[in-house]
Amino acid sequence: MTLTHDTTSALESPSTAPLYRLQNLTRTYRRRDALVRALDGVDLDIEAGEFVTIQGPTGGGKSTLLQMLGTLERPTAGTLSLDGEDLARVGAGRLAAVRAHEIGFVFQAFNLIPVLTAAENVDMALEPLRLSRDERRARVAEALARVGLADRADHRPSELSGGQQQRVAIARAIVKRPRVLLADEPTGNLDEQMRDEILAVLEALLDDGITLVVVTHDSAVARRAHRRLRLKAGHVQDITR
Repeated sequence: MTLTHDTTSALESPSTAPLYRLQNLTRTYRRRDALVRALDGVDLDIEAGEFVTIQGPTGGGKSTLLQMLGTLERPTAGTLSLDGEDLARVGAGRLAAVRAHEIGFVFQAFNLIPVLTAAENVDMALEPLRLSRDERRARVAEALARVGLADRADHRPSELSGGQQQRVAIARAIVKRPRVLLADEPTGNLDEQMRDEILAVLEALLDDGITLVVVTHDSAVARRAHRRLRLKAGHVQDITR
């Protein structure tokens, strides 16, 4: 069973433009009396269907860059285009719509609601989409099956292992059929075996045309990517395999 996107994948588009294009992307903020440049003039293209990892020292801007790609933060300067649309120039309503339809998020902390079942946690992501009850139920079942948890739909987080909880989090991210999946240390809380299992789940999503961007400290994860980036002091460097 595979997930299909609501819109035509950029992989199938006649356009040769990248899915993401960042030009001179800058994010500054004040810390006490100092001006911190979390991102410092980043130029970066990410192709549709690409698996990219981002590594680098703590405080180097990795999470800030991921939040920019997910429209959770606005740049101080520069351009951040998704499929040709400069998201640095649009309103909050449009950004919310992009997050609801186009982008899925997975974090190191699973961020599941303890009192809800796996199915109910996944269903939460569909609330902004205004789907029928039957469509929501079908999508939830499909997403849980996609991550190998079809038989755990009625289990609460406390009844699941750490790896299973992260699978639920991934199902929640993909249930809306996004074009992009952004993951911040998705294997950081897992042992080696579970790390490899979660990585296999994420890699399988590439077959559906999803673009995968992962922040990780784990070189074993980074080596599996199509392209490895290193972010240091707000500057991006390419690392090829």
